[in-house]
Amino acid sequence: MADGWNTDTGEAVYRSQDIVKNLKIKVRIERVTSTAALSQHFQQQVLSQQEGGDIELKTLSSPAQKGDNDDEVVVGWQEKIFSQYEMELFQNEAVCQTPLDRQYHKEVKALIKAKSRRSRRIFTYTDHDRYTNCLPLHQLEHTDLLTTTKTGPTFLAERMATVKNRRQERRTMDSSIPKTRIINWEPTEEFVRTSRVVNNAMQTMHIMGDLGPPGRLGQKENECLLITIKTDGHGTIVVKPDFNKGREPYRIVAEGENREIWRLTFENVSKSMKPEEKNKEQNMYKDLYVRHKEFLSGLVGQDFEMPPAGTLRYLMNGEIVSAQGFEYDNLYIHFFLELPNNWSSLPSQSLSEVTQTCRTKSLEKEDVAFFSYPFTFEALYMKQKDGEEGIPQWPVIYFKVLSLDFWQRYRTEGYGYLLFPATPGKHTMTCHTWRPVQTGTVSAMKRFFIGGSAELEDDSYVRTPGTFKGDRLSRFGFCTVTTGSVTFNLHCIQQARAFVDAAVLKRRRQKVFEHLGGFSQQGAVCNILEAFQRARKKMQEARESFPRGVINTGSQLQQESSA
Repeated sequence: MADGWNTDTGEAVYRSQDIVKNLKIKVRIERVTSTAALSQHFQQQVLSQQEGGDIELKTLSSPAQKGDNDDEVVVGWQEKIFSQYEMELFQNEAVCQTPLDRQYHKEVKALIKAKSRRSRRIFTYTDHDRYTNCLPLHQLEHTDLLTTTKTGPTFLAERMATVKNRRQERRTMDSSIPKTRIINWEPTEEFVRTSRVVNNAMQTMHIMGDLGPPGRLGQKENECLLITIKTDGHGTIVVKPDFNKGREPYRIVAEGENREIWRLTFENVSKSMKPEEKNKEQNMYKDLYVRHKEFLSGLVGQDFEMPPAGTLRYLMNGEIVSAQGFEYDNLYIHFFLELPNNWSSLPSQSLSEVTQTCRTKSLEKEDVAFFSYPFTFEALYMKQKDGEEGIPQWPVIYFKVLSLDFWQRYRTEGYGYLLFPATPGKHTMTCHTWRPVQTGTVSAMKRFFIGGSAELEDDSYVRTPGTFKGDRLSRFGFCTVTTGSVTFNLHCIQQARAFVDAAVLKRRRQKVFEHLGGFSQQGAVCNILEAFQRARKKMQEARESFPRGVINTGSQLQQESSA
């Protein structure tokens, strides 16, 4: 028996640029129990005694058939190898109801006729097989290999398995046959469910083993999951457990009186690519990438889209993150964009939007409504005067927060505004809001019982009304109350030819200055001035660090000598 076993049965993830259909795996299972070892020992003794003329122990051993104690097979990706149970099942054409069943019926007939069955104990379940239909219902409920502690067979799987079992002509199962399991192995959920139901992008293949006694092959209780292989079709291959790679084999223990132990080894025997074929494939990929690049270049073009001269394009990708501190629940926000003079927008763009209704959540002793509402605004600024510098006014986003109750009554919770940032980049801004109030208890009771409250006729009154044309704006006597705040995330982009021209002009100046260097008169004067400034700075530092008494003594001596 083996002394060391491989207990690392976790998943291993591989990346490959080759197509998965070229994957080849060599799987070998071997019985290593004491009974098999003793039988093999007796057979060796019988053979040695036969050579000497003594055949006393000949009756203690019988010639074992191929595949009784070991089996080995090379399996390709999605290659179907039938088990003994499937060989007997698909021989009967009456149980074949689907096109896949009828195809398996033809293949089984061909295998029986040609007597070319590859393996007796090792078989596979491909991605097209219906695993739950091929298994008896009582095994889905009790067998450790086929169920997990997290999930079980669905109601539809149970009903389909029951219908399938009524159609099949199954022979009676012997309950005394020991069940099998794998030590330290968590079964995969895909074995119970169909792979296409669990994940349409993943393809799965299961390599199984029939670990029953030699005379009782084909019993469903003896089937054991050996290897699970999954791929996403993009070069990722997941193998559970990992290939042996020269390490110890995996151990499989059969429950029952005999406690038979099997060992599992499997290796990647895929054919490696020849150097000339690899170079040919790389050249083909390079040619494909070049053609694809040319195709994309033809679609995009070489010219970068630029706004007209004297025009600024402002693009804002914003998000209303949250609103907090308001009195009522079920909040929603209505906001619109106001464009000042010399600003315009695309005709197809909507300048007003309304968010969804959001319920609040208690967070750090405050009710917060998380909207995560995205919006996009694009505006153009056209310069009218040549001598005009800067942008006199930026666009403004006005918004108001409202609440909606069970009786479809809405209340105005607050007004606010947001000025477009003057600099591009990311900005996180929190805007505080207020709402108008009326004095007295009648307005408060009206707001509480029937909804509705004092509202602004012009939402731009939050900042400066668009109709205001005076010199001074007075709001004395206008009663308001502070409510909550709204948080925005803004990603701003500015595009104009002036930016490109300024960058090009700056680069040209740098190149001219580098070309002239120290040979020009201006460069020589600059160097002299810089050297003078450095010398003056050193003199000042030395004077400050020199002792004060020495300086005074030196000045007195200078006065006496002059006198």
